[in-house]
Amino acid sequence: MNLNEIKAPIAKHMVAFDDHFRGAIQSKVPLLSVITRHIVKRKGKQIRPLFVFFAADLFSGITQRTYRAATLIEMLHTATLIHDDVVDDSNERRGFFSLNALWKNKISVLVGDYLLSRGLLLALEHDDFDLLKIVSNSVKEMSEGELLQMEKARALNINEEVYFEIIRKKTASLIASCLASGTASAGQPAEVVEKMRQIGEYIGIAFQIKDDILDFDFSGLKGKPTGGDIKERKMTLPLIYTLVNSDKETRRKIIGIVKNEGSNWEKVRWLIEKIRTSGGIEYASTQMKHYRGLALDALNEMPDTPARQSLKQLIAFTIERKH
Repeated sequence: MNLNEIKAPIAKHMVAFDDHFRGAIQSKVPLLSVITRHIVKRKGKQIRPLFVFFAADLFSGITQRTYRAATLIEMLHTATLIHDDVVDDSNERRGFFSLNALWKNKISVLVGDYLLSRGLLLALEHDDFDLLKIVSNSVKEMSEGELLQMEKARALNINEEVYFEIIRKKTASLIASCLASGTASAGQPAEVVEKMRQIGEYIGIAFQIKDDILDFDFSGLKGKPTGGDIKERKMTLPLIYTLVNSDKETRRKIIGIVKNEGSNWEKVRWLIEKIRTSGGIEYASTQMKHYRGLALDALNEMPDTPARQSLKQLIAFTIERKH
């Protein structure tokens, strides 16, 4: 099932959401207006707002607060992507020039700051303190996760426990906040909001593990995996599994490649093949399916409405993607 088919039950809400988001980020500063128009044109698949709307629809509760919740999430997500591009010195985002490529780092950082502050004001203007708390916690978690990853990457001493802590904070917290804020916008009690937040966390963990696996996919250009995570010295789950299950000499060789030879394609190719033959991909796939199962089992405890099936379809689309 493609994304348009999944989106169909709430398509009218997504169209209206585009207008809501565009209006929320408008500014009287001419340069900022130009940049925000660029942001709106370059928006991606809008997976995260979809999670917000389906979570609210699960409880038959899509309201104006749901629109604000989705807008807060999209502002946060967009701001973090802009800041990430600056940190990573990346000139491309979703096949287009990134903001920092077009307007340089200083303006990009300020635009990211503008989006975060505009989100804060949007929540305060409507007394959406519960939504603000959920989204602000995501900002904190994502920042902690990124810094924890940077700290551990220096020495390459990330074990599986630390890995899951990093991806829980860095990736899963945002999807968790989508389901939590959508549920809160529908007026559900705190215990239900927490259960939905946990489902989102499971989805986010499975999503990130899938991302790890895709870096070793041979179905891309010329049948070669990208190996991008290795080049960036990221300790992904397949790599961690391979390190744990290798002898001392092999571990030393692997660490040497990740630390010092990420630009040597022959060495990277050897490491990719080592990860594949060691069972690292299969192990990561098993873990991904485990967390997907936890998400679906918990979701089955929620009201049996059409939105629940839509959420299951969106989970499948998110986790079983090919790129």
